[in-house]
Amino acid sequence: MLIYFSVLTGSHYLHSRRAQLSATFFIPSANVSVFQGECLIPSSIPLNRTMSSLVAGRHHAFQQRLNTLTGESEWIVIDEKDDDDVDETALSASRSFLSVTSYLDMLNDSRRNVAFRLAIEKTITDPCHVLDIGAGTGLLSMMAARAMMESTARGEAKVSACESYLPMGKLMRKILRANGMESMVKLFHKRSDELQVGVDLDCRASVLVSEILDSELLGEGLIPTLQHAHDMLLTSNAKTIPYHATTYGQLVESTFLWKLNDLHGNDVSASDGICLSPAGLVHVKPQQYALHFNSLCNEIRLLSEPFKIFEFDFWKRPDSHGETEMWIKPTDDGKVHAVVTWWVLQLDREGSVLYSTAPSWIVSSKNEGVDCWRDHWKQCVWFIPGEGISVSRDANILFKAVHDVTNVSYFLGGDKNMAYSSFNSHDSHLSLSPERIGIYGEKDIRSAFLIAVKNALQRIRVPPLCVVADDSILLTILAGSLSETSKIISSFHGFQGKGCNYIQAASVANGFSMDRVQVLSKRIASLLLDGTPRKVDLFLAEPFYHGNEGMLPWKNLRFWRDRSLLDPILSKDAIVLPCKGILKVCAMYLPDLWKSRCSLQEIEGFDHSIANETLGACGNWPPSLKGTCLPFFIWQCGEIKELSDVFSIMDFNFSKPLHECYGNIRIEFSEPGICHGLVLWIDWVLDVDNSIFISTGPVNRYWKQGVKLLSTPLKVDVGSSVEIEASFDAASGELTLESLFPP
Repeated sequence: MLIYFSVLTGSHYLHSRRAQLSATFFIPSANVSVFQGECLIPSSIPLNRTMSSLVAGRHHAFQQRLNTLTGESEWIVIDEKDDDDVDETALSASRSFLSVTSYLDMLNDSRRNVAFRLAIEKTITDPCHVLDIGAGTGLLSMMAARAMMESTARGEAKVSACESYLPMGKLMRKILRANGMESMVKLFHKRSDELQVGVDLDCRASVLVSEILDSELLGEGLIPTLQHAHDMLLTSNAKTIPYHATTYGQLVESTFLWKLNDLHGNDVSASDGICLSPAGLVHVKPQQYALHFNSLCNEIRLLSEPFKIFEFDFWKRPDSHGETEMWIKPTDDGKVHAVVTWWVLQLDREGSVLYSTAPSWIVSSKNEGVDCWRDHWKQCVWFIPGEGISVSRDANILFKAVHDVTNVSYFLGGDKNMAYSSFNSHDSHLSLSPERIGIYGEKDIRSAFLIAVKNALQRIRVPPLCVVADDSILLTILAGSLSETSKIISSFHGFQGKGCNYIQAASVANGFSMDRVQVLSKRIASLLLDGTPRKVDLFLAEPFYHGNEGMLPWKNLRFWRDRSLLDPILSKDAIVLPCKGILKVCAMYLPDLWKSRCSLQEIEGFDHSIANETLGACGNWPPSLKGTCLPFFIWQCGEIKELSDVFSIMDFNFSKPLHECYGNIRIEFSEPGICHGLVLWIDWVLDVDNSIFISTGPVNRYWKQGVKLLSTPLKVDVGSSVEIEASFDAASGELTLESLFPP
């Protein structure tokens, strides 16, 4: 069960577009070391970036590999050499990382590809020097080279491509070679701010092509990249593709979005006596979150017309800081829970080639193209703090936006002075993901855990010693508040020192003494060395590991390994909660997701088939090759439909030490249609009577599910069936799934 990371060094962001995990992983408490020169030094850098170096004339990248069963990590050196000459471990590392990025989805976005081709063909009409920053597979570089080759004008034509992420750069070389473009495109394994005119580049470039945009627009380092390019790499009158971008927003009311943000309000409405957010100690980090708003159309109420927020010119040097404020007239009375944002990209100077990420309720102009589902660019949501802000159609409300080089912040309120003070406030409280806030605020989930922990404590006759093996604030508070005699040891490894500060405040709000709680701020397995006052009576986990959310469901089983390691200090009748996990499976119709992950052939005339294995293509895949199982929020995957009932395929028995598991089931289809894949998740059984459980399936929108796409969509009829075999490797934590469809 290995997750791969790369690390950022230097002043600017990577230009390895889409080198982002489906879920962003951090190891905030990992004791990580990085290479600097010939030494290893400790590093606290978030591990979702890349680090490379030049050693003995060759480039190397240091890729971190995380074993999610153990929480331990190691560095793998990625070499510039061809894959045939590279260590298999390093090759596997780079492929495993790239297979869970959004590169494949981006390359399957035909509307995006056509827009860039049209803009490049309109802009590059004569031979010139083109610079491609964040070149990825080299698609835009090859488009630029072809445009110059088709020109009848005389002059020197060359393309300089910058791709700092070495595994992607190696793949780009293969694609250039397959398309006969190696001589036209010069590739640099560097960040653009490392390029020097007169050293790397013969002269400044007169055209810049780049696509370093995320759903927020600025998050991939657009501003610092353009600043450096205009200062050091481009001519004074350089042309740019894209040319301009505009961000838009709209005020919305949504109970679902409120649940993802206001834990304090959900504490009050739950009426269960548990206070998880005393004095607002737990909140969503103030930032924009990418979300498929088309999946929420029936659950939001629009409270304003769309309004323009910021405009960014690519053709000139952008400012590092920008502010705007306006008075917005609400279209109806209501409560604003969030601001929905999107952007429109103008790719050519004339404004005839546009690309929009607007939600489906926004009527797009014809030249923006027909909207289609994509996962690499979504809309964004900015949560209004607390219970939201009441608005009236009779009173305008102040909206303020501020951006720096990578982030945008918003404020909504009637007092202009409050707007300015809001941006200067600092909050050092616990920050959780919106989905975790939603889980902790859901009344049924809280009730299930409350009843299960209460029943478990009542079965223990001595004053219980409880161990919370993960980062669960809920289980720690329940163990402390439901028993007056319990002693609690909580890991809180992911929260580091903040966990202890939080529990101190929470203990007062929930009426138990902090004297009964020990916060380790390190892995729970350390108890084997540190010792415990006596045997452990109750071993608890949700499971939840802060910063590692969004993984495949079975990659949250670290607590099972920890339970096994701690077996010598568990009491004879120790209770483990959850006591069991049940792997569930359902066959589904997933046309949008399948199209976004299907294998590549020609993209705007350029062969990309060589990238399929590296990028983890699933659809149109040869039967001899196995597609990757990937995590997705199924409810956000466009058009979806269940074609079978939900079946249990395998059990994980946590009352016993970690062991191999195997399951076999025949799924019978209950609906006719086209089957694109199998969706998997785990239901956590919280008690030995199998009466209390929490499902992480598609019905609960706070968890991602695992998706195994078929190589070819299969037409199914009612009564037809498929045999599914699953096996869990206790050593690696990997789940192997085989689907045996009848011929």
